[in-house]
Amino acid sequence: MKLKNNKILITGGASGIGLGFTERFIKENNTVIICGRREKLLKEIEMKYPSVTAIRCDLSKAGEREDLFKWISENHSDLNVLLNNAGIQQRMSVSDSDFITRAEEEIAINVEAPLHLVSLFLKLRSRQAIMNVTSGLAFAPMARVAVYCATKAFLHSYTLSLRHILKAENIEVIEIIPPALNTDLGGKGLHGYAPSVAEFIDAAFKQIEMGKNEITYGFSESMINYGPEDLRKAFERMNNIQ
Repeated sequence: MKLKNNKILITGGASGIGLGFTERFIKENNTVIICGRREKLLKEIEMKYPSVTAIRCDLSKAGEREDLFKWISENHSDLNVLLNNAGIQQRMSVSDSDFITRAEEEIAINVEAPLHLVSLFLKLRSRQAIMNVTSGLAFAPMARVAVYCATKAFLHSYTLSLRHILKAENIEVIEIIPPALNTDLGGKGLHGYAPSVAEFIDAAFKQIEMGKNEITYGFSESMINYGPEDLRKAFERMNNIQ
C-alpha cells in the first residue's frame, strides 16, 4: 500500500489509535476523513487539523452507516482507503443485568460496522485498500472483556478471508493487530502501563512500507507466532489461572 496521496476514511479517527493514524496520514500528505460519535471531539480535531474533514456518525446504527457512505459517494467518490478502526471494549460479566444490551452494542460497533462499511466501500471504483484493526486479544482472550475479544477474533478471521476474496480485484487488505496501548479504551487509566500510540504507529508505518499485510507490535507479534500450547499458556497467564 502506498502511504502518500491517498484519500482515507478512518472510523473512530478522533481518539486513541484512530487519532494516531489520522495524524500520521496527514503528515504523509494524505487527505483524511474521520467519523465518530462525539461531535465536540470531532470539532476539536477539525480545529487542530484544518485539512481533516470530520463527520458525526453512530456506527452502531445501520442507517447512519448508509448515510455516511451516501455522503462519501456524493462528495468524495475518489476515496481509496477504508480504515476500520472504531471499536469499544466493555468490562462486564455475563451475569450483569444489562449484559445483553451492552454486548449487542459492542457487536454492532466492532463487527457489524466494519462488515457493512466494507460492503459499501467496495461499491466505489476508486477502492484500493482496506485496513481492519483487530487485537492481540483475538488470539488469546481476556475473560473480563470476553465479548470484545470474541469480536476481534471474528474480525481477524473475516480479514483473512477478505484478503483472499479480494486478491483477484487487486484490493489490498491489511490487518492492524495492536497490543494494549496507552489509550482510554475500556476506561480512562486502565492502560497506563502500556506502550504509547506513537510508538505503535511508527512501527506500523515501517511494516506497511515493507509490504506487510499483518501489522503487529510487542504482545501482538508474539500472539500471531504462538502455537496452540503457547496460546493456552498465554490465556492462563492473562486470566490468572493456576
